[in-house]
Amino acid sequence: MRPPFDRKSALAKVQAAEDAWNSRDPHRVARAYSVDSQWRNRDQFFVGREAITEFLTDKWQRELDYRLEKELWSFTENRISVRFEYEWHDATGQWFRTHGNEHWEFDDDGLMQRRDMSANDVAIEPIERRLVDAATN
Repeated sequence: MRPPFDRKSALAKVQAAEDAWNSRDPHRVARAYSVDSQWRNRDQFFVGREAITEFLTDKWQRELDYRLEKELWSFTENRISVRFEYEWHDATGQWFRTHGNEHWEFDDDGLMQRRDMSANDVAIEPIERRLVDAATN
């Protein structure tokens, strides 16, 4: 899906991103970004697919049984904003729900050239989970 986006293509782009991230495959996810993609993830800033792959590899070693849902918030010709929620647990078994927003900017080929993410983590009890993946239960 390439810009310019309409509602249908923006929704498809968001669903494709959700599916890729839920695969927990850093290489699959990184292919959606331009080779020089600029990222802000909370308080981290980095550039490029290699850095993205490294970041995601580390992330999913810490954030176990990760499950994500994204929701289209708004879009323009080459930008999409989403709200997201994901759940995961750490090595001690403590579950968390992470709430946040992302702003995406795409190049003419439909690769994300910029990702700006803000999020907060909230500790939850297992009984409070909403994003239950059959594979983890």
